[in-house]
Amino acid sequence: MKVQLDSEGFQPPRSGLMLLQGLVALIFLVFALRFWYLQIHKGEDYARLASDNRLRQEQMYAPRGLLRDRYGMLLAENRPAYGLGLVREDCHDIPSTLAQISQWTGIDLTEITQRYERDKRKVKSFEPLILVPDISFELLAAVEANINRWPGLEIIVRPRRYYPSGPELAHLLGYVSEADEKQLQQRPELALGDTVGKQGLELVLEDRLRGQKGLRQMEVDVVGRDLTHHILRAPQAGENINLTIDLALQHKAFEMLEGQSGCIVVLDPDTGQLHALVTAPAFDNNAFARGLTGKEWAELRDNPRHPMQNRVIQSVYPPASIWKLLMAGLVLEDKVVDPKETVFCNGRYPMGNRVFRCWKKWGHGHTDLHKALVESCDVYFYDVADKIGIDRIAEFAKASGFGELTGIDLPHERSGLVPSREWKRKRFGEVWHRGETLNISIGQGFTLVTPLQIARFIGALLNGGKLLKPQILVDEKPLVQHEIPIGADARKVILKAMVDTVDAPRGTARRLRRPDAVIGGKTGTAQVVRIVGEERRKKEEMEYWERDHAWMAAWGQKDDKRYVIVVMVEHGGGGSSTAGPIVKGLFDYLFGVPGEAGADSQ
Repeated sequence: MKVQLDSEGFQPPRSGLMLLQGLVALIFLVFALRFWYLQIHKGEDYARLASDNRLRQEQMYAPRGLLRDRYGMLLAENRPAYGLGLVREDCHDIPSTLAQISQWTGIDLTEITQRYERDKRKVKSFEPLILVPDISFELLAAVEANINRWPGLEIIVRPRRYYPSGPELAHLLGYVSEADEKQLQQRPELALGDTVGKQGLELVLEDRLRGQKGLRQMEVDVVGRDLTHHILRAPQAGENINLTIDLALQHKAFEMLEGQSGCIVVLDPDTGQLHALVTAPAFDNNAFARGLTGKEWAELRDNPRHPMQNRVIQSVYPPASIWKLLMAGLVLEDKVVDPKETVFCNGRYPMGNRVFRCWKKWGHGHTDLHKALVESCDVYFYDVADKIGIDRIAEFAKASGFGELTGIDLPHERSGLVPSREWKRKRFGEVWHRGETLNISIGQGFTLVTPLQIARFIGALLNGGKLLKPQILVDEKPLVQHEIPIGADARKVILKAMVDTVDAPRGTARRLRRPDAVIGGKTGTAQVVRIVGEERRKKEEMEYWERDHAWMAAWGQKDDKRYVIVVMVEHGGGGSSTAGPIVKGLFDYLFGVPGEAGADSQ
């Protein structure tokens, strides 16, 4: 059977044709809407994204301001440092790249991965995430030879702080290190990986030393290589600052403390300018600038000699016999006794059922104020202190600058302690005893001072009674904080006694004597462990931590040059035997060695 077709051929149903036409129209509508969405609605965003794939903006690090000494010698500078960063959007295989970085650097992969996971949300995907802040030149060469095999990996060049003198100035200059989470939140101008001042002058002068970052735009290829760039905003370096420190003197002082724990202050009494500020043991602040390992930090933190501590302002000690200078001022100003009146010292001072002893076992005989200072007689000051009482001593000491901050531009200064009846009642809930006043009178007991407070006080005796703010910056003018309650006549008596402590046959600072300069001094031996006279042993027989601290405070003048020097040697024994040679060596450096050619011209 055949099927007959009409002359016009087969005609599909009309409803099917309409369906086909509608489907085609719908497809065109979808494309049109998508085109509108991409080109019109989101066109600007995608254009920006396309530009970001081709053009990138990158911050330019600003050099930190330089620090120099009073003669222009560099104390802190900047050197180029090389690190490894990762641009995530250019990296095809992040785990393999992290493993390669670990292999190159020897840093544990876990540590690198932890840093990546910690910081990846803080850095945009097209910005380098710094994984290794510092690499050696040898490693730099190896990375450069292979970096094209690892898309997204970049060598980061940044200025890194460098301290030419390292530990010698570490406590004064402080150090810089990466900004922590809190600093990043508080200061919006900081970015991840930026370094900031963390201690010392680097911290105090942060706003002046820190420069302003620049901005550059780069055109990069598909793997992130820099093709061309131009600077949108040039970086501005931080301010260069000169300090009052004499680098050569600082080096000499540090050298003389080698192997010991202690500190040295050299100060101009007329301006308050510090010429040297040394603490030992010290630490290498360059290690902080490049980034400490956990092991390095633990060694510093757990060191029993506390190398991170600035002993000039952060350590407090009993002032020992140096305190007798203040007591002499009080005796003279309050006219407690006639300074010519004598006290008989036989080495013992009975009080109730206790006996307070003089350092000299057989005593000093008949002793007036001058002799008591020159030969450092304890019994004389026991006697006058018992007449004065602790509250008046405390009042006078505070008016003389003790128990307060000196105002030096360094962080974490301590104020020390001037005890009184009220202080003991609040601190211990106990009454004050007369015997404690006797201990206070010779610089033992509860009284605590910093070496800088002692230097400032000696300076005030010399400059007309003015307590000056200790200055570190050359461009600052002398600042009088207040005056000590010791008048000109009393100061003259005290300074004469200090000179005779050096020049007199029985003076305790005889080793400082020199024919070409006026030198005054006062030694001190601060007990660490209470030991009665019969128990005293030679220093060599005592455990290190039981040995007395050694003090010497001195001043010297030659022609128009005048200096105050204070030395504290922890557990050094006697002040004259341990601190004395250091002070002598520093005066020899400042004034020249007597009898040597050129001594007068140094």
